[in-house]
Amino acid sequence: MKIGLMGFGVVGRGVYDIVSGRDDMQVKKVLCLEDISLPDAEAVKDFSEIVNDPEIDTVVEAMGGLHPAYDFVRAALEEGKNVVSSNKALVCTFYDELLPLALEKGVRFRCTAAVGGGIGWLSELERSRRVQKIQEVGGIMNGTCNYILDNMTRNGQDYADALAQAQALGYAEANPSTDVDGIDTWHKVILSSNIAFGVSLEKETVPVAGIRNISAEDVANFTAHGYVCKLISTGKRNQDGCSAYVQPTLVKAGEMEAAVPLNFNLITFLGEVSDKMSFYGQGAGRYPTAYNVVEDLCDVLNGKGFYAPYGGKVAATNEEKLCYYVRGDWTGETAEKWGQAVITKPVSVGEMHAWLKENPTAFIAALRES
Repeated sequence: MKIGLMGFGVVGRGVYDIVSGRDDMQVKKVLCLEDISLPDAEAVKDFSEIVNDPEIDTVVEAMGGLHPAYDFVRAALEEGKNVVSSNKALVCTFYDELLPLALEKGVRFRCTAAVGGGIGWLSELERSRRVQKIQEVGGIMNGTCNYILDNMTRNGQDYADALAQAQALGYAEANPSTDVDGIDTWHKVILSSNIAFGVSLEKETVPVAGIRNISAEDVANFTAHGYVCKLISTGKRNQDGCSAYVQPTLVKAGEMEAAVPLNFNLITFLGEVSDKMSFYGQGAGRYPTAYNVVEDLCDVLNGKGFYAPYGGKVAATNEEKLCYYVRGDWTGETAEKWGQAVITKPVSVGEMHAWLKENPTAFIAALRES
């Protein structure tokens, strides 16, 4: 296998290092805007030098972002090259274009590292689908948010201090919006649900709430009532198709998710035969993420394509009713008060997220009973 590697940052460099020790694949060219010198690969600044190279049969996209990553990936597929990507935003946003194109061109498209970093989550969904119907997917999919929430819970930090510490350690970007507003997790649960349920979710029907507005007082409330707050993603089959959403969720202090520390992920599926299966590990990092990229390259060598057949577009139906912790101007039915916040009577996920859009400074967290 001859590889064109797009991007030479954290993940790209990790892929190069791992591949360098193998004899069944070789990085031939690396797309990098900086001046670099490599002993066994040519550094190029123009993507056309990769896409027009007839020896390169597989392109690895480790650039991040939507453009020009999408344009380059599409061009590679059009040219009949296999593609492996670690870019969840790219795959989720252009799911309905890239998958049919790969099928049309008869090439392989893989993206295991896009969800879970070093956890082989998507490839495990692929294996599970061969044996059983998957009923539910989700869990803790963002290490940055988990790091912030864990420090607020264990060390009593307020949100600003926990975020600053995450930024100092490189877990959070200078602009942390994609993480703390739940967008990263949103992309991941949509992609996971698409594969698990064989659909293509309409993204605008999947609501998302992040942790930006959480306070130390909220965390103290949770602790006093025996709960821990985590940012949880959920995708479920239901009678009308499937539901999917992302929101802060209060789990009992003794539950598995409550114990997930620092920047780790814990992702779970529920199968008809296997029941509950959970996967724990580093959700990011150079070598954990690059490891799954190279796993995908091995799968491409073995003839594996995408994880599930491409499914038709469906809207998420979020009628499941939950009780919520709400700090804000809630005017709906209330079950009890927790300090300045209230616990609502059961309200549908869709209704609660619609209310939150109208009250953007409020904080909500669903209560999940054991």
